[in-house]
Amino acid sequence: MPGLLDLIVGYDCNLACDYCTITPAMRERALAPAAIVAEMRSGRSQGYDRLAITGGEPTIRAELVGLVKAARKLGYADIKVQSNGLLFSEANVARLVDAGVTRFHVSIHTHEPDAYDALVRRPGAHALMEQGLRNVVASGRHVVVDAIIKTDTYRRLPAAIEWIAARRVPEVHLWYVSLTDGNADKVESLPPMAEAVPYMRQALALGRAHGLDIKSLHVPRCLLGDDADHAWDPGSQRVRVVTPDATFDLADSRLAGQDQVPACVGCRFEAICPGVRPDYLARYGDAEIATARAQPPTIPAQTHLRVV
Repeated sequence: MPGLLDLIVGYDCNLACDYCTITPAMRERALAPAAIVAEMRSGRSQGYDRLAITGGEPTIRAELVGLVKAARKLGYADIKVQSNGLLFSEANVARLVDAGVTRFHVSIHTHEPDAYDALVRRPGAHALMEQGLRNVVASGRHVVVDAIIKTDTYRRLPAAIEWIAARRVPEVHLWYVSLTDGNADKVESLPPMAEAVPYMRQALALGRAHGLDIKSLHVPRCLLGDDADHAWDPGSQRVRVVTPDATFDLADSRLAGQDQVPACVGCRFEAICPGVRPDYLARYGDAEIATARAQPPTIPAQTHLRVV
């Protein structure tokens, strides 16, 4: 059966994003090149025909071009490199394209230079990211931008979509920040969906107006209203995740929706919606979903919803 092999080749990175789930101890762990090739070979033998090379930051690995060549030789039809884009110089992009990369994912976090540099905690990083983004767009390969939804970014999301569209990016994925591992204690970074979704819906409308393929991850369809068709659950596909620590199906990841609450029963999306992430339920309970379904909440929040 076809599917995606998602290879997290290592946790180290050339940035230190303030919401990153990777801990300092995790940054020390990585897969050796031989182990990566072995995983790619195993994936092909089991029918996986698409490959994602991610991290951490995969472009800091000197053997990245060689890994892409190995993936192409093994017969992967689609080879993606997920990056923050800082090392996507014109020459590096050309090498990756020649090696066999078919798509680039660039995490922009947020589009404003000062806010971006503060978030990634590296002065001058925004200029490198933006030039890297321009270089992958110019390469002719498919480009996807990943934008993070967190307390200090969601209000800027509509403006970010305008910024992205102006750079001729065809596809955008909206990621909702997670309270796991290195970000577990930064509860203030996770906004209530009731506050963030109106800005997300503005962004979705702008994306449609610009002809963008724009997808929302992690927000249940019932909260998106008429924009529910933009909801996307990558775990609904066959995706195997390989990390330096473990191998698992994406549907079982803590970063994926896992819990349907009582209000989900009878919802028209019940059969296709994975539910809510455990970290979100622990923080805010099920009041928002229950309200959307005109039902009383049953799962209490750890703290009251904040208006920020």
